[in-house]
Amino acid sequence: MATLNEKPATADDLLPLALTSYAHFTSMRVGEDGRIRGLTLHMERLVRDSKAVFGVDLDADAVRDQVRQTLDGRSVPCTVRVTIYDPTVNMAHPAEADQPGILITVRPAGTLAPPPLRAMSIPYERDLPEVKHCGLFGALHARATAERAGFDDALFIGRDGLLSEGGTWNVGLIDQDGQVIWPQAPVLPGVTMALLKERVDHRVAAVTLEQAKQMPVAFATNTSIGVRSLSCIDGTNLRVEHPVLSRLRDTYLSIQGEAL
Repeated sequence: MATLNEKPATADDLLPLALTSYAHFTSMRVGEDGRIRGLTLHMERLVRDSKAVFGVDLDADAVRDQVRQTLDGRSVPCTVRVTIYDPTVNMAHPAEADQPGILITVRPAGTLAPPPLRAMSIPYERDLPEVKHCGLFGALHARATAERAGFDDALFIGRDGLLSEGGTWNVGLIDQDGQVIWPQAPVLPGVTMALLKERVDHRVAAVTLEQAKQMPVAFATNTSIGVRSLSCIDGTNLRVEHPVLSRLRDTYLSIQGEAL
């Protein structure tokens, strides 16, 4: 069941979201202990993006309270998504949508050890990449294109020829010296990536597609999958096991979740 401002969401409530996608969100994995890795960062994202999308301040404490109530009695692990949107949004005057509500949905959580990912490079740049918004058509179309070509997902390449991010994940690389590299490009500031940056030595650098294919290891990160290796980029195979990759996984799994 979806709830909007603590009440069951109706079809009329959801119709403006379905028709406009003018909203932003964050997805959080709730662990077996009921705690969430990077909860503070997720709340900071929602507050920051509410200012960018709606020009208003979001009450993070209200969000936490509603998530806590929604999860009461539910089985864990699970993934909870918080979507911020204004049901009164009007396509002709989106600036008037300045009273966003809190929509909460829950789904079962996937495994944190998913199989390696086969990625296909696709030229694409997300709108307003620093915001985790609901304008997903381009990203999903790229993913569908990759799937039809026999791959699992899309890896975005900017107009400058540089690697940026995946369909719904950040991408990282490990070079021949075991150095972790995050692409220097306009990307979503992912929570999992941020948690790893705080704990693992790394550098940020511009990476072309050809340079990425020459790296021994590439990996994807997001809240739902943790750290997931890429087995190939286009037709170039990559290593799916590496000591540094194992360290990244172990580091992420060792991070204590925060209580709601």
